[in-house]
Amino acid sequence: MSDVWGGIEAGGTKFVCAVGTGPDDLSAEIKIPTTSPAETLTLTIDFFKEQADLASVGIATFGPVDLDPDSPTFGFITETPKPGWSNTDLAREIGRALDVPVAFDTDVNGAALGENRWGAAQGLDTFIYLTIGTGIGGGGMSGGKLLHGMIHPEMGHIRIPHDWERDPFPGVCPYHGDCLEGLATGPALEERWGRHSDTMPPDHPAWDLEAHYLALALVNYICTLSPQRIVMGGGVMEQRQLFQLTRQKVQELLNGYVQSPEVVDDIEGYIVPPGLGNRSGVLGAIALAQSL
Repeated sequence: MSDVWGGIEAGGTKFVCAVGTGPDDLSAEIKIPTTSPAETLTLTIDFFKEQADLASVGIATFGPVDLDPDSPTFGFITETPKPGWSNTDLAREIGRALDVPVAFDTDVNGAALGENRWGAAQGLDTFIYLTIGTGIGGGGMSGGKLLHGMIHPEMGHIRIPHDWERDPFPGVCPYHGDCLEGLATGPALEERWGRHSDTMPPDHPAWDLEAHYLALALVNYICTLSPQRIVMGGGVMEQRQLFQLTRQKVQELLNGYVQSPEVVDDIEGYIVPPGLGNRSGVLGAIALAQSL
């Protein structure tokens, strides 16, 4: 049996595919633009066919997805806002084409697994991983197991307080308008302020409002899931001033109610960036493959 695994971070903008055993051993890697399912999957399959024999492949994908192994649509992207991708069979299509077992989960659960294996969540059994970028998603572990359930967590679509006087922006979510994803993604920042977030200086008022919304969400997650750590990745969080602003607002909103040392004494070590940087997803996909 081969001791090399394949990983696919299937994103709405690009598929990142890699072959290897971990962060220090990737023998091949490619980024494929996410166009139509037929074109994207053909290029993905062709890449892996050019590599050495694989033990298995892990797929960590955007969604929503069907994670029920007993479902006839297991391994599918289901009803998604991504045009053309609803009801797309990922897992079985790739498994058949490559003749290998396939592990399948959400992109954020995959990234969480990568961070648990090699990154900022090592040694923890209950934590969450959030990505704040084009969309907002959350995954993680509880008691050492990836978070699943009826479907899977949709942490970006929680409803948070919206002060319409302070922020009259209606939100960009096509389903809910001003849910967390509608108010705090990269596209929401750009549409609200009329400029791309990369062009906003650190003292722009956008960041205080963004930290406010993120802190409201984190306090809900803390009180609901009691994570041992919160890892925050994605393009928006590359604005490093957001971490300190968000940490401060989390403490203010909790108002002393949660007296855990992690929150009270070491908030800098509690709300953290990914240890694997922007490779959490594809490395997590490899970790998924290794779990079979």
